[in-house]
Amino acid sequence: MKSAEALSPLLQRIAQGSATTRAELARVTRLSRSSVSQRVDALLDNGLVIEEGTAPSSGGRPALRLRINAEAALILVADLGATRARFAVSDLAGAELGSSDQGQDIDQEPAKVLAWADGQLRMLLDRAGRQPADVRAIVVGLPAPVQFATGTAIKPPLMPRWDGYRVPGYFAERYAAVTLVDNDVNLMALGEHRATYPGLEHLLFIKAGTGIGCGIIVSGHLHRGADGAAGDVGHIHVPGCDAPCRCGNTGCLEAVAGGQAMASHLTAKGLAAATARDVASLATRGDTLARQEVRAAAQHIGEVLAAIVSFANPSAIVVGGSLAQLDDVLLSGIRAGIHARALPLAQRSLRIETSTLGERAGTVGAIALAQDRLLSEEGLDHLLRIRR
Repeated sequence: MKSAEALSPLLQRIAQGSATTRAELARVTRLSRSSVSQRVDALLDNGLVIEEGTAPSSGGRPALRLRINAEAALILVADLGATRARFAVSDLAGAELGSSDQGQDIDQEPAKVLAWADGQLRMLLDRAGRQPADVRAIVVGLPAPVQFATGTAIKPPLMPRWDGYRVPGYFAERYAAVTLVDNDVNLMALGEHRATYPGLEHLLFIKAGTGIGCGIIVSGHLHRGADGAAGDVGHIHVPGCDAPCRCGNTGCLEAVAGGQAMASHLTAKGLAAATARDVASLATRGDTLARQEVRAAAQHIGEVLAAIVSFANPSAIVVGGSLAQLDDVLLSGIRAGIHARALPLAQRSLRIETSTLGERAGTVGAIALAQDRLLSEEGLDHLLRIRR
C-alpha cells in the first residue's frame, strides 16, 4: 500500500488536469515509469481515480486517460451569513449535487444554528440520494474572525455567543469527515479566484452586505495572516466618523457603511428597511434616500480601499455581497474613492468588477477548499484509512 505522501502529488495533478496519463505524470513528477505505474495502480485500487478513454497517440499504443473518481467522497458546505445561509452538496470532482438558500439569524447559540444547518444539509443529501456515511469533508463559512487551524470564532461582533466555540467538534460526533471553518469572505475570494480569475496572482474580494469584509489572494493563494484576521477591513476607522460599532469601537467602516448601518439610517428616516437586502431592494427600485445612503457608503468604502490598493497593489478588486447588485451606485462610488486617493502606479492595471458568481461565490470557494484538503497528504491519509 503506497503512502499518502507518495500518492498525493499524483492525485493532485490528475484532479487539476495538468497530467492525466501515466506518461504525463512521469514527465511532470520526474519519477520513473514503474514508480508512477505503482502509484497509479494504488489510486485505482482504492477507487480514487478512474482510467478510461484514450489520449492522442504520438506513436505506439494510445494511453488511457486518468480522472478523479467523483464518487469517492462527498463534500458538504454551510455558508452561513448574518441573516441568510447557503448550503450545498458536492462530489469530489466539485460538481454540485444540490443546493439551497435559507434565511436565518446567526446571532443565536451556535449549537442551535449548527443543528439547523445540519438538518438542511441532510435534506440535500436525501434529495440527492446520498448517504451521510459518504461525507468526507464539511466546510462552514462564518461572518466572523476565525482561527482557521482550530475552526474557532474569535470575538465575533455579529455573533458574540459564538466566541471561543469550536465548530469542528459539533460535526466530529456526526460524520467521518474533516471539518474546515473559515471566514465567509475568504471562501468568496477563493471561489471567485478559482472560477473567474485563476490567472491573477493578486486579488481582493470585498463583501458588501450586513457587514463589510475582504478576502485576499496573494501570489495565487488565500492569505489569512498569522492568526486568521487578515482582511477585516470592516473595522478600519473612518476619519471624522464616530458611529458606535458592534466591536466596541466607534467610527468603524462597517458601522458607517455596512448594510445594517444603512438600514438603520433609512429606518430612522421613516423607510421600512431591516436588512442590507432591504436597502438593496429600495435602491434598485429608485428610492432617492436609499441611493443616497449607498452612494455615501460606497465613497467611504472606496477611501478605505484606496489605502489598501496603495499598500497591496492588487490586480483586481471583486465586489460581492447583497449590495453588489447596485453596480451603478456602489461600484461607481468605490471606483471614485480609489481613483481619487490610491497611488497612480498601484491602480495602473487595477480592475474593479462585480462578482460573476454572485451568491454562489462562498460555496464554490468552500468546495475548492475541501478539495484541496482531501487531495493533500493529510486529507488523502484520512481517505485511505476510511476506505480500508
